[in-house]
Amino acid sequence: MKGRQDSILTITNFTTGKEPLENWYCLRCNREIEAKHKSVAVYMFAQTVGIKPRQKSTAQRICFCPQCSVSLAMGPPPEGALNVAAWNMIRDLVGADPALNKAAWDSLRGVVGLLPTNESESLPRAVGDGAYFEF
Repeated sequence: MKGRQDSILTITNFTTGKEPLENWYCLRCNREIEAKHKSVAVYMFAQTVGIKPRQKSTAQRICFCPQCSVSLAMGPPPEGALNVAAWNMIRDLVGADPALNKAAWDSLRGVVGLLPTNESESLPRAVGDGAYFEF
């Protein structure tokens, strides 16, 4: 597949109809995604149309963590028709229900531990020597 290296549809894993036992990784940030973790999976396969006998390829599974899913959906469209198709599907999921946004926020809060839980906590935080972070 030609294109940019940061293409969202670089295929890295194969499935054969059954979920693999090994863990998956977010295609964008390479964060490990275990079976019990929240994520977005894009499945892709090819099938002949108008050709007998009909043939169907094996399915490809492409995984994204919640943070990368939301980030991709809110960013500009990528280059390439297949990338744009996947981007539109992810945008549909992110826009359909706040659950994916909440999962991304909860993951960020758990990993970073510095994000405020409400507006009253959004004051600048000291980082040492009189400097402040402000998000």
